[in-house]
Amino acid sequence: MSAREEILRRIERVTPTRPAAEVAASYDRIDRAYRRRHHDGNVLDLFAERVADYRATVLRVTPSGVPGTLAERLAARPGSYGVPSDLPPEWVAEAGAPLVRDPSVTALDGLAGAVTGCAAAIAETGTIILDHGTAQGPRALSLVPDYHLIVVRAEQIVPDVPDALARLDPLRPLTFVSGPSATSDIELSRVEGVHGPRTLEVLVVA
Repeated sequence: MSAREEILRRIERVTPTRPAAEVAASYDRIDRAYRRRHHDGNVLDLFAERVADYRATVLRVTPSGVPGTLAERLAARPGSYGVPSDLPPEWVAEAGAPLVRDPSVTALDGLAGAVTGCAAAIAETGTIILDHGTAQGPRALSLVPDYHLIVVRAEQIVPDVPDALARLDPLRPLTFVSGPSATSDIELSRVEGVHGPRTLEVLVVA
């Protein structure tokens, strides 16, 4: 028996797995009579405002403007960029920078940045959610390179957290991105880039 199997066996002995029907019934009993959204207005404007509050760069573009804008942003930072192999090809059709599709983990640290899509975005909190499905790549791609450019389509932006969670599969690995990586010490001195990309740029496509 491996160490992992032994650990899981001990956990199972202390907290045995509940039958699926029991878990589902317990989930259905949760009271959801809470306020589900705080905004019904222009969620695109609110999202752009909240993302910018996190010191991220927000650019509003039309679908036809994505290739040119993306090419401009990558040209500003010389180097190679990691992209998922299933990233829409039209997004990077004009990219002059070298693109590395599905880079290996060992190659990530040498990249100038990464370009991905997302699964959903929350206007109220300015949060972008990746479930590492289509056009998003593995989690490491969005965390190791120093620069991350995320393309967010207007239809992916929802008013509040419950709306976003309803769109997501809880069994998938979820990464919540609220601005560039940032942390503060006891004197509140802000340091960016310690736990992820130091620079975040967001293309809002509408």
